[in-house]
Amino acid sequence: QVQLQESGPGLVRPSQTLSLTCTVSGGSITTYASYWNWIRQSPGEGLEWMGAVHSAGSTYYNPSLKSRTSISRDTSKNQFTLQLSSVTPEDAAMYYCARSIGLKSKDWGRGYGTWGQGTQVTVSS
Repeated sequence: QVQLQESGPGLVRPSQTLSLTCTVSGGSITTYASYWNWIRQSPGEGLEWMGAVHSAGSTYYNPSLKSRTSISRDTSKNQFTLQLSSVTPEDAAMYYCARSIGLKSKDWGRGYGTWGQGTQVTVSS
């Protein structure tokens, strides 16, 4: 059974780049025909899909975040990472990584796909 675990700093200063890593166990990120996603939820808001990397390596981004977002993978470590540049307090959220079979850019729910437990990110000086 595939499991995902997010890691990264819980506090980022405004204007800096947020970098989070998702470590996958129980299966390879390259051999499953899957999308490996980053999703966030701000307080009082719904789930926002940020982007994904396919098992074959292609990347997909939310157009509203594309200019600040980069998703990459390290196949030797079975990890994929999120970088979000020029963060502001509005980027404070719970950040999740998730695996899905299809590419889904909206209407995410916790019942779809396989999720990590999430990591809280605060943006403050």
